[in-house]
Amino acid sequence: MKLYFIGVLMIAGISCGCKKDKLVDNTRLITSIMASNLVNIATDKAFYKPGDEITFTIDKALPATVKIRYKQSGAIVQSVTLSGTSWKWTAPATDFTGYMVELFDGTDNEEKIYGTIAVDVSSDPARFPRNAFLSAYGKMSAEDIKTVMSSLNRYHMNYVQFQDWEYKHHEPLAGTVAQPDASWKDIANRDNYGTTVKGYIDAAHSYNMLTLHYNLAYGALNDAAADGVAENWYLFNDATHTKREIATLPQPLFKSDLNIVDPSNTGWQQYLATKTKEAYQVYPFDGYQIDQLGNRDKTLYNYNGGTVDLPTAFNSFIKAMKLAMPAKALVMNAVTQYGQPQIASAPVDFLYSEVWAPNESYKDLGDIIKSNDALTGGAKKSVLAAYMDYDLAGSPGYFNTPGVLFTDAVIFAHGGSHLELGEHMLGKEYFPNNNLQMRDDLKTAMVSYYDFLTAYQNLLRDGGTFNNPVITAGDSKTRLNNFPPVTGQVSVIGRDLGTKQVIHLINFANANNFDWRDRNGTQTSPVPVINGRFNFTSTKSIKKIWVASPDVDGGASKTLAYTQSGNSVTFTLPMLKYWDMVVVEYQ
Repeated sequence: MKLYFIGVLMIAGISCGCKKDKLVDNTRLITSIMASNLVNIATDKAFYKPGDEITFTIDKALPATVKIRYKQSGAIVQSVTLSGTSWKWTAPATDFTGYMVELFDGTDNEEKIYGTIAVDVSSDPARFPRNAFLSAYGKMSAEDIKTVMSSLNRYHMNYVQFQDWEYKHHEPLAGTVAQPDASWKDIANRDNYGTTVKGYIDAAHSYNMLTLHYNLAYGALNDAAADGVAENWYLFNDATHTKREIATLPQPLFKSDLNIVDPSNTGWQQYLATKTKEAYQVYPFDGYQIDQLGNRDKTLYNYNGGTVDLPTAFNSFIKAMKLAMPAKALVMNAVTQYGQPQIASAPVDFLYSEVWAPNESYKDLGDIIKSNDALTGGAKKSVLAAYMDYDLAGSPGYFNTPGVLFTDAVIFAHGGSHLELGEHMLGKEYFPNNNLQMRDDLKTAMVSYYDFLTAYQNLLRDGGTFNNPVITAGDSKTRLNNFPPVTGQVSVIGRDLGTKQVIHLINFANANNFDWRDRNGTQTSPVPVINGRFNFTSTKSIKKIWVASPDVDGGASKTLAYTQSGNSVTFTLPMLKYWDMVVVEYQ
């Protein structure tokens, strides 16, 4: 939420974001799975533990010939006949596994897909984090809350961060544990209601989602002394503690500046842990989404005149929060990767990176995820807070679908997830800004893309090593290059999983730029490649080749015909629009 600290942009965000707490039309984010699909499918939870009962529902009856097919990484696990508009399935015993559920009719040669949905069977959501947000807590009905949370459930969001729900950064709970306030003003002077915060938490829990209380690691309002924050806990710009480090906010738009505290100060750690525990007694959050303000780009001192290294202080703070509240999840934002090595070595559930300049290219997104993976040997997965159509979001309008889908394709193909969905899609770091709406094609695509991320998580985010498979175009329809993208070509991202070679093809052939943010919404749609031929070199004997795309039939997988002569393999892809994932399975 760095808009606090970019004055002009912040004021623009307030003018459009704070005037409304009620829902608007774009909060109903779901229309259909794919334009070609004939039914919408829903599950009752965002993820399941092995052995859990899964309930599926569809919004209309289908012909008696329609079957249900459960697939894991393209392989059929079970196939049964559909009966009615609701059915159950027991989550398989294998932990940390994604499944694609397909409703289909016909034969292999002429198959019709009626709808798809993903299922995540994981005992711990940290293994494959999919992070959403909430940003407004005005008076809301239970039905409005359900509308938002059912949308996030359809995207299989397993973590939800509650941005700016709190009363004060140094005192999150308004009132007392015994008598909590019914409503309060947040930092931006918006009215927050306890019934809405609690209603959101309860709704999230009903879908198995983990809820994250959002707060800075080191922020105190101007009145903090009256609440027990000591002067010797702050950070200063000089060794004689005469000038505090302050993030200045325009007032009266905001109710206070933010005075920066030393995150490694044990007095502050104990104080904030106590205040956070009090908040948890009233609002049963599952964890703490810790924020920072990035590199302050100056020497900072503690009260005693010693210099403070903020990344080291972040590590200390995270460990103190885990020690004080061991059962609670922890996540910390690395703004432009500031402090990420120190954050990664602390007890956080996953790695969260807010992406800013100079990391503005598609290549940078991939590099950030790879860098994060290297810090923990791939044990902690990445979520990127990357705000789309940034300049366009200063005024009412629409997100540009091609820009969003290219960015998601790059993030997902590299094994990350994208923080972008909540009551609306994000265009600014001030989360209440909802100037931009999603057109119907983007609403539809988002469902399919998150189904894809979830169903194929074992191929996208579960081990293996990036490589450069030897693949070339077998006709004049495409030109290929290994990622990052170049003008006029399809980019290839490979991942070697031992018994499988994953080949991602992202169609940048008609892209007019390679800046992922698509600031003014000018990225162009790709021209689909129909029946493109490809040559692949393999020293191993191939058992099967299949393809899945979030752009086709809701991500349903399809077996490809191929020929292999020695090391030379040839296959044809039915269609490449934005992103195809080709999987080569070996004997």
